[in-house]
Amino acid sequence: MKFVDEAYIDISAGDGGNGCVSFRHEKYKEFGGPNGGDGGSGGHVFAVADVNLNTLVDFRYSRRHEAKRGEHGMGSDMFGAAGSDITLKMPVGTIISDAETGEVLYELLTPGEVITIAKGGDGGFGNMRFKSAINRAPRQKTPGWPGEKKNLKLELKVLADVGLLGMPNAGKSTLITAISNARPKIADYPFTTLHPNLGVVRVGPEQSFVVADIPGLIEGASEGAGLGHQFLRHLQRTRLLLHIIDMAPFDDSIDPVAQAKAIVGELKKYDAGLYQKPRWLVLNKLDMVPTEERAKRVADFVKRLRWKGPVFEISALTREGCEPLIHAIFRHVQAQHLAEQAPIVEVDPRFAGDASA
Repeated sequence: MKFVDEAYIDISAGDGGNGCVSFRHEKYKEFGGPNGGDGGSGGHVFAVADVNLNTLVDFRYSRRHEAKRGEHGMGSDMFGAAGSDITLKMPVGTIISDAETGEVLYELLTPGEVITIAKGGDGGFGNMRFKSAINRAPRQKTPGWPGEKKNLKLELKVLADVGLLGMPNAGKSTLITAISNARPKIADYPFTTLHPNLGVVRVGPEQSFVVADIPGLIEGASEGAGLGHQFLRHLQRTRLLLHIIDMAPFDDSIDPVAQAKAIVGELKKYDAGLYQKPRWLVLNKLDMVPTEERAKRVADFVKRLRWKGPVFEISALTREGCEPLIHAIFRHVQAQHLAEQAPIVEVDPRFAGDASA
């Protein structure tokens, strides 16, 4: 299935049915009184977060979605039937925004979450609603209210704890295959990965985290080089970025330090918030470096890059160094998750700054 992470749709909730003007006609009752019923309410448009979906491709080919209108009111005190609702299934992580203004309206972040994205119109009143002591035979009625109509933009940002970042052929797909249940395409040419892949990494019983692998970046992606920046959005909700470095490039003229700086530069151009996320260096393909040269090459790389953060030395192909990396990631993700769940303690302003209190 083609991966589609952006789509535009037009939705229309159902209009309410019109009220009815009617009078009771019974034998021997000349003035039976009003009995016109109300119109039915229009159908709503709902969106539900479905864990079984991972693309917006269905909305690329089906743009218009309309709920049914309510039926009109009828005589004999009969109200019109309500219009049927429609429910649109969307992947978890979908952002729904106004297509014209760009304002974010809703976000589907929880599996099974249901939201109303367009409300159906209320039904109009029949003439029985207007009966009073001074108006025994009302002929008033009201039309149904129109349902909401919206032009929406759908944008999918996958939900993952960890995002893999790096140049094409850095070994990201091999790494996610080695540590998770994901099985992306792997080949010895650039841009093998053409859409994001998600993998669940099992650390222990009921202990896991989700990794996202996106297509490789190259210098000039902000100007459209390679596949551009279009997939970086899928890293915006991650808690940690793993910057994968190819320590054994196929061409001796390729400088891993220059490539690493280019990736960081593209990250900064795209989004300052993404640039400031926790980022670890993962030096990959060390199985292709002679054992006696590894320490020197790693030390030289870290020194030239002036890197102060965590560094992990691995071989995704042989899984060397992957276990320590997995456990370090899990501890980091768990710590961040617990910090986000920590209760906020409000301090009485009378005691603020008073240690003795």
